[in-house]
Amino acid sequence: MRCPYCGGDDTQVKDSRPTEDNTAIRRRRVCQTCGGRFTTFERVQLRELTVIKRNGRRVPFDREKLMRSVLIATRKRPVEPERIERMVSGLVRQLESSGESDVVAEDIGHLVMEGLKTLDDVAYVRFASVYKNFREAKDFEALLDELSDADVDPLMMPPRT
Repeated sequence: MRCPYCGGDDTQVKDSRPTEDNTAIRRRRVCQTCGGRFTTFERVQLRELTVIKRNGRRVPFDREKLMRSVLIATRKRPVEPERIERMVSGLVRQLESSGESDVVAEDIGHLVMEGLKTLDDVAYVRFASVYKNFREAKDFEALLDELSDADVDPLMMPPRT
């Protein structure tokens, strides 16, 4: 493992332990060259995934990019980091176990939106506004109507006349 401070490749593991949800191993490392300390995480990867973008470009799947986008959507919201980590880990596991190496970016976006809908409505709307490229206020209104309709129990709705 290369040191993020000096670039040296002689690092030593000082401590290893599983993360709270047991989906990764957390390793504390120290660089033998500069003495810098840093943490790495090791996760199981079932398969290499390739994302097919809207323009047809193919890029390697990046779990950290997915995590950053979810963190941006949930910024300053009362959502525990553990719940976000579990959601992202579940999405990645779902993608890796699908049997396909190529994943359409739109499918990832839909999975993230479904996950965020269960975590936090505001985060869901934030993500959807970027993902669906909202241009006008009516785009928000339509999404909020859809969200509020989903929250209403159909058995409790008054009959339509």
